[in-house]
Amino acid sequence: MEPVPTAAHEGEGLLDPVPYDPALDDIAGLPPEQVLAKKPSRAGRDLPTAIGVGVGLGALIIATLLIRKESFAVVVALAVMVAIWELRAALRHADVRAPFVPALVGSSVMMWAAYVHGPAALTVAWALTCAAIVLWRTTGRLAGAGRDVLGGIFIATYPTFLVGFAMLLLSAEDGVARMFVFLVTAVCSDIGGYAAGVLFGKHPMAPTISPKKSWEGFAGSVLLCVVSGSLTVHFFLGHAWVIGVAMGVGVAIAATVGDLMESLIKRDLGIKDMSHILPGHGGIMDRLDSLVVVAPIVWAVLTLLAVQPA
Repeated sequence: MEPVPTAAHEGEGLLDPVPYDPALDDIAGLPPEQVLAKKPSRAGRDLPTAIGVGVGLGALIIATLLIRKESFAVVVALAVMVAIWELRAALRHADVRAPFVPALVGSSVMMWAAYVHGPAALTVAWALTCAAIVLWRTTGRLAGAGRDVLGGIFIATYPTFLVGFAMLLLSAEDGVARMFVFLVTAVCSDIGGYAAGVLFGKHPMAPTISPKKSWEGFAGSVLLCVVSGSLTVHFFLGHAWVIGVAMGVGVAIAATVGDLMESLIKRDLGIKDMSHILPGHGGIMDRLDSLVVVAPIVWAVLTLLAVQPA
């Protein structure tokens, strides 16, 4: 898919996608075997700024969870709305004009339905949102209608529907503890992958998509996820540590898939970041990429396995 020049390429707003410049990428255009031969760069973003923003986001998350979990739900809903805006703007680089209003309204309905009424209501809200996107698009021009509808359904599913599983976790009686298990394990996936990748990374997993993601980093992600998962499931939820081990493996795999999936999307659209609203990180969607894929895994494991205390 070739990027289509749009006004979004020229914008400098915080929510505008950041264009990808092949001239700044030393592996751009190289075949996979040559990428594998190159030593992955240890440099990346402005690390001090990224750490500062990350600490600030962590403090906001912890504060809202401890004060009142409904306030955290509001923060998540707002983040999803920004992510929808980012994705819609990014898709315009491929000449996809996804309907915005039904996707935005549908995201609020899905978050509410999941939190108040559970998984069945989340599924129904998602289906109704998709139907609203189709109906909304029928009022516009005929050219590109199918492409626009599919773009809208994509936005309604990723991230909104997947984030709904985080709301399912939060809605449980021990929802705050479950959210901490989810977030701690997901963050440990990033930390373990980054640390092991920097120290030992030599074999890229997908060199043409994300050359800095290595198999050694993936091993570090699995290891730290297993440790953090077993500890948090046991001490936060009172369940057998082996459940945390299973969850940790699932989280590491899902987080890696989520990272690679968004990297593939950005490469295909010709952008580097979804936006630059978060200094050192990119956009909201650049931070949610792995979390949205991890949430259903954590919900499924805790729902199916963590039934009775150990």
